[in-house]
Amino acid sequence: MGLDNEEPSDELIETINRRHLIRTPLEPADLLFVFGTRHGVPEFVTAIAELWRGGYFRWAMVSGGSTPGGMEDEASVLSRLMIQAGVPEDVILLEREATNTGENVIFSLPILEERIGLANIGSLIAVGKLHTSARYLMTLQRHWPDVRKMLWAVNYHDHPVEAWHEHPELRAAVLREWRKIGPYKAAGFIIDLPRIPPLGRRRAATTSVRGGPRGLIRRSAGRGRRWCCCGRWRSPRAR
Repeated sequence: MGLDNEEPSDELIETINRRHLIRTPLEPADLLFVFGTRHGVPEFVTAIAELWRGGYFRWAMVSGGSTPGGMEDEASVLSRLMIQAGVPEDVILLEREATNTGENVIFSLPILEERIGLANIGSLIAVGKLHTSARYLMTLQRHWPDVRKMLWAVNYHDHPVEAWHEHPELRAAVLREWRKIGPYKAAGFIIDLPRIPPLGRRRAATTSVRGGPRGLIRRSAGRGRRWCCCGRWRSPRAR
């Protein structure tokens, strides 16, 4: 059995929940920064459309180049489906060359400066895969430290995030990403973040982060609250 398929210890699970599968408060931001993907594309698009309808972003930066065996770059695929899902084309900016998370940010910054002006972007919500959670924000912190950063982690596995270690594919993905953090920090690709509240290991075991209107932002019965991507609630935005 490879390292990525080994059953993690309770101590490692707690550490990963605290330091890697992070969650942040979610509130309306100037920018949605979408890290491109070829996996879980329907769930990504559903999440982005929900955030748009909820008034959570003014602009969307979608970054992602071509992948091996792919006929089209990730940014173009995602943006086309976003438009079909109701996100206006004129709020979407594209970066079509990046092949890794660092390039996602580095290549997008000049586009954002030209189209919006970095000084006009005070906050962003990063959208990416659940198992890469902290690395997205740590990459943004390395290259764009001044902007306020939030995270919407998309879980396209049919399994609750709190029990990630019980799902073989999700467990392998999380452990694989976790093992990148140390070497990437040593190489200067990422840097530490300010403290962010950790994901509770056993909290709300039935809460899923999968795509779909009820799996993303949902009303808590009779409370006037909304659930964010990791099962936490927040008060709805004043309208």
